[in-house]
Amino acid sequence: MTQSPLHRILDFANRADPYPVYEELRKTPVYHEDDGPYVISTYYEIRSLLHDPRISSDARNLSSATRDPLAGPDQEDMALPPSFLRLDPPEHDRLRRMTNRHFGPPHSPHRVDGMRAELHGIVSGLVDGIGDPGRIDLVEQFSYPFPVTVICRLLGVPREDEARFHTWADTIAASLDPDPDADPAERGRGAHDARTQLGMYLAGLIEERRRNPGDDMLSELATAKGPDGTMSTMELLSTAALLLIAGHETTVNLVTNGMLTLLRHPEVLQRLRADPRLAVPVVEELLRFEPPVQLLPQRTTLADVEVHGVNIPKGASLWLVLASGNRDPRRFGDPDRFDPDREDIQHLGFGSGIHSCFGAPLARLEAQLALSELARRLENPRLLEDPPPYRRNAVLRGPRHLHIACDGIRA
Repeated sequence: MTQSPLHRILDFANRADPYPVYEELRKTPVYHEDDGPYVISTYYEIRSLLHDPRISSDARNLSSATRDPLAGPDQEDMALPPSFLRLDPPEHDRLRRMTNRHFGPPHSPHRVDGMRAELHGIVSGLVDGIGDPGRIDLVEQFSYPFPVTVICRLLGVPREDEARFHTWADTIAASLDPDPDADPAERGRGAHDARTQLGMYLAGLIEERRRNPGDDMLSELATAKGPDGTMSTMELLSTAALLLIAGHETTVNLVTNGMLTLLRHPEVLQRLRADPRLAVPVVEELLRFEPPVQLLPQRTTLADVEVHGVNIPKGASLWLVLASGNRDPRRFGDPDRFDPDREDIQHLGFGSGIHSCFGAPLARLEAQLALSELARRLENPRLLEDPPPYRRNAVLRGPRHLHIACDGIRA
């Protein structure tokens, strides 16, 4: 029996290369079947909806009559309240504004760039510690420990606790995946338990930071008193959980997908080795070509909305397939070609609109430093397995392992 486009997106057999599925999907820019979600796959329509105030990120606005059975556990079943990522204005704006005071301009303009030397030191140390150049698991030895170390230092989370929150983060990230083969009740229970344990862990850290504040973001968030007031304890917990998980999950995929793509395009890898400044356009093109977040499966209409001639009713579930929009030939010439020399790479890799990726400045810098250092120091790097084994997650798509080899590691 022929699979529908929706189930082909979710089919793990297509995880290594979902782009032919997206190409087929774009023939029907607004795809809908039975009681399922409305799937939007073309660039201009996705971008417009990301800026449309009639589109909600709060699952509590989803009509019970149209509730998407693949969308994961309900917000109200969660142990922690929704983070600002899952809220609408004005609550979203207030919490995001309060968080950003300690992360970026105008109040903390040098927070990310001021970490550049520290980030380079972490990257260099990880490359130094690779060991046997004949068989390297880039995920285990580099792509995962790098952003985890960074987000721990930024937030003030003890790096030695990584083993504890790694399992919780994996479970919570898996709950975002609309896997049709997963038991929704079991997945909901697993996510609830993981969020409860993570919340209890973070509550202990926050209490400690209130007593003995440091120069980390968690201390600042816990003790701040700005024009928007202070966060409640539950708001602080959900924000800290968001920053801890989102602060490394997507960057792992960005770095790993990036190195995989460069090894498949050795001419670009050679150029990057010769000119580290190329890292900036390389990362932007990677965010278009192989985005770490493939789709946003939890959006809801607050009113009837017409998209590409199709009326989507109030309370309907929307899936916005960012990775498909990034390969839309109506927007990008020769979209299936990896080309860091593109003059205009206005990709959807970090989303767009009010929910554009909060950590984008840090993720960009991490990927630029990581890929340029790997290109410089690994001698004759090559893939040992192509395609590599992928994580099951269709939303946060990336290799679970990336086995490579090189002839040596330069100093």
